[in-house]
Amino acid sequence: MKLSLKRLFGRSMTGGLDLAEAPPSPRSAARKTALVTLALVLAIVGALAGGYYFAMRPVTLKIAVGPANSDDVKVVQALTQAFTQTKSQVRLRPIQTDGAAASANALAEGKVDLAIVRGDLDVPKNAQAVATLRKNVVVLWSVPGKGKKRGPKITKISQLAGHRIGVVGRTQANVNLLKVILQQYGVDPAKVEIVQFPANEVAEAIKAQKADVYLAAGPVNSKITADAIAASIKDFGAPNFLAIDSADAIAQNHPVYEASEIPAGTYGGSPARPEDEVKTISFSHHVVARKGVSETTIAAFTRQLFAVRQQLVTEFPLAAKIETPDTDKDAVIPVHPGAAAFVDGEEKTFLDKYSDYIWWSLMAVSAMGSIGAWFAGYLKKDERDNNNHQRERLLDMIAAARKCETTEELDQMQTEADEILRDTLRCFDHGAIEEAALTSFNIALDQFHAAVADRKAVLFSLPQNLQRAGAAFRAAGNA
Repeated sequence: MKLSLKRLFGRSMTGGLDLAEAPPSPRSAARKTALVTLALVLAIVGALAGGYYFAMRPVTLKIAVGPANSDDVKVVQALTQAFTQTKSQVRLRPIQTDGAAASANALAEGKVDLAIVRGDLDVPKNAQAVATLRKNVVVLWSVPGKGKKRGPKITKISQLAGHRIGVVGRTQANVNLLKVILQQYGVDPAKVEIVQFPANEVAEAIKAQKADVYLAAGPVNSKITADAIAASIKDFGAPNFLAIDSADAIAQNHPVYEASEIPAGTYGGSPARPEDEVKTISFSHHVVARKGVSETTIAAFTRQLFAVRQQLVTEFPLAAKIETPDTDKDAVIPVHPGAAAFVDGEEKTFLDKYSDYIWWSLMAVSAMGSIGAWFAGYLKKDERDNNNHQRERLLDMIAAARKCETTEELDQMQTEADEILRDTLRCFDHGAIEEAALTSFNIALDQFHAAVADRKAVLFSLPQNLQRAGAAFRAAGNA
């Protein structure tokens, strides 16, 4: 039997109340439950959407790089523009420093998220490798000189004692590198004169014969090194390239260096300069990340870095030299887990990383919903029990109505039934009783209406004196 709330409201048992003009019936418990469920689903979807946006929102990483106008700065600036143009997940904010050492200090102090550092400098303990930006080779060459400054021809590193050595660049790291080479060949660094000058003064220094031998450290195709060698040729003829034959031994004793070669003809000319392959050592410039930076963020940055690398080759040939980091456990600079995930093909997507959390969250929400429903039902137990008693009272009133002797008693029962109806509808609105219980109540209420109507018809058919006599007789019996 389908329940009609309009039917319940449409009946008037007191005659003084016009229930047919009452407001629309209250929302059922089922509708409330549906709305609450919908709200809960929307909340979960909103939380998931918010979590996805939070995880995938653009992240800006500060990267320390220097010195000004260096190749490293130019490459980082190009990467910054490329990431912005492609609307990548990770963006860069360059922080210019005085050099690789200053960049390393900025990372160690937590002022930046990324840094370009030299592999032969002290790498911060909180630094983890992300990529190898480029490899630098050491180039040593001697010039014969002219006039009074013309000295003996130098062809070996072991002959450098007592000579002047010009180091291109102001960084102390190049001087330390020279000392490592000299010590390998048994040359006391204190017995050589080391002269440093900036890269833009190389040509003047060579022309002024400020040194007998020059050292430059940079990529094989470094313009600074090529210009310095060209200046030597212009003023003093073909230079003598000094081979570092003990490169393997240096690399063995100092893992930050690697044995390398300078290919014949690297610096052009006819005959080729150098005429033959020259052994030397090399070291790397690394992109390192602070240890605390998110694995997901660094994996995304590494992916972007290698995705745009080829786009930069035309403008910056050095970009082609960007390599993946060493993922071995015994690497000089430990690799960042995010970069390792990209290199090993184990990078996790958003769902891969958070699917377990999403699943368990849904399970927890479902369990909480069930517990909440049980608890809500438990709180309404008293209200439900009271309504059951009122329904039983209504059933008793059906039998009593059939025995009433006066219409006044029937009117009192109708008033009580009105109150029971109001309370029942209030319980249904609160969710204390279900629609099936309300249907049962409707049946009982119909039976009560029928009993009252039948009894009133009987009473109205009796003469008034018989009604009064019956009432007096009952009153006397009760006394």
